[in-house]
Amino acid sequence: MDEKRLIIFFDSGDTIVDESTEIRDEEGIVQSADLIPGADITIQTLHERGYTLALVADGDAQSFKNVFKQHGLSDYFSAMIISENIKAVKPSPRMFKAAIGALDLSEADFSRTVMIGNNLSRDMKGANALGITSIFQSWTPRYSHEPADESERPTYTVSEPLQLLELIERLNAELK
Repeated sequence: MDEKRLIIFFDSGDTIVDESTEIRDEEGIVQSADLIPGADITIQTLHERGYTLALVADGDAQSFKNVFKQHGLSDYFSAMIISENIKAVKPSPRMFKAAIGALDLSEADFSRTVMIGNNLSRDMKGANALGITSIFQSWTPRYSHEPADESERPTYTVSEPLQLLELIERLNAELK
């Protein structure tokens, strides 16, 4: 397997997991949820192609453990950075720096990192502030698709997970 240079950060809600299908317990912890069509195939394919994947997501750690275990996704991620554990939420640089640190990389590696998410004010703004390439997944209308300002403008936009495969390969090839 050819080791890829591009590092991929994924958000979870409405990027991998369909938030509208979440079933929560009385404490608000997600017990189960459906995935966005194509998300599992996209993650598995990127992993099989040798990409380093990290989850960078806001929420309760147990919610992510439950859903990622349900769908067999946990093993594809080299790091899972969750706001509950970091005591910060995106766009805080702490979330992205924690992911880079967990991968035993440095902030110099932000230039070869992409952040895939569905929230302009959290995912795109946080990534852009650190020089991380931002990829907006516009699958859901749950959040605004219009940047409030330039700090929220994504570098790229895709409408569903499978569109990421070609884009990621192209971005990785541009690094060489």
